[in-house]
Amino acid sequence: MISAQAKLVYHLNKYYGEKCQSRKGAISKTIREVCKVVSDVLKEVEVQEPRFISSLSEMDNRFEGLEVTSPTEFEVVLYLNQMGVFNFVDDGSLPGCAVLKLSDGRKRSMSLWVEFITASGYLSARKIRSRFQTLVAQAVDKCSYRDVVKMVSDTSEVRLRIRDRYVVQITPAFKCTGIWPRSASHWPLPHIPWPGPNRVAEVKAEGFNLLSKECYSLNGKQSSAESDAWVLQFAEAENRLLLGGCRKKCLSVLKTLRDRHLELPGQPLNNYHMKSLVSYECEKHPRESDWDESCLGDRLNGILLQLISCLQCRRCPHYFLPTLDLFQGKPHSALENAAKQTWRLAREILTNPKSLEKL
Repeated sequence: MISAQAKLVYHLNKYYGEKCQSRKGAISKTIREVCKVVSDVLKEVEVQEPRFISSLSEMDNRFEGLEVTSPTEFEVVLYLNQMGVFNFVDDGSLPGCAVLKLSDGRKRSMSLWVEFITASGYLSARKIRSRFQTLVAQAVDKCSYRDVVKMVSDTSEVRLRIRDRYVVQITPAFKCTGIWPRSASHWPLPHIPWPGPNRVAEVKAEGFNLLSKECYSLNGKQSSAESDAWVLQFAEAENRLLLGGCRKKCLSVLKTLRDRHLELPGQPLNNYHMKSLVSYECEKHPRESDWDESCLGDRLNGILLQLISCLQCRRCPHYFLPTLDLFQGKPHSALENAAKQTWRLAREILTNPKSLEKL
């Protein structure tokens, strides 16, 4: 007689081998198609303005700086050069954001980005993005894929719609390594043994990115100081945390379930919510043995129940910046609907693991 736990793990592994792998294959194919177009557009941008050098490159079958939001939505981070003459300031006044201020004694003329520095000495994320948006609009008209790509209007973000099927956001950014933001200084929590000192050192060495994008924590009431601010992003650090055990497999199953069953009106849930909840589950279950392959079913159930709780409370804290709510601005009705759907899904998987064949 196989135990209920072993039965669930068996069906989850089958689900991973079939549904998750086919999802991965399809997304990889889409990424190649999308990156061809984006690379071509960025090449045109670089011709017009050499300061925006394309950093989109393929390494070990993955594209540096590309994040998958959903199977049809992607974000490409474009790394800019020469942040050197600015100081990084995150004093907590703008949750999830920071500013870049001209260092004392440095002249504006020493910066590569001189015309984007405000009167009070801040490098404006909004001004850089606005310039970049103009360049991308011109590049779209000139590039060799102009028949299949167009700019998405009605946003200050740089978004491309490709073949009327995919949307790619291109976000100018600075990479910050060797420093760790003050707003994340509480991490790791002192009473939790995970992830251990060596992994913590690796994660902090990965650093973070400063993105030029609309900051959802500011929710539409942006003052000029806020629109000059940069959004903190920890993609590489988060990926580093999920190494080892069945963590990545668990995330892959969650993303596949989301794509197939939780792509709902109002878009309450994306891959990033799933990634954040896996990190929280790692804190709740800090031992490596908790992430053994045989525990996959328990971890998945734990995360789905936590997701339902977050949806019902209408709050999902960012892992490194817990004062930031990842559900900010999401319609309440969409979150309630997602809670009901997730509950149906969790109950189905728990009471009848064989149902994964149909999910």
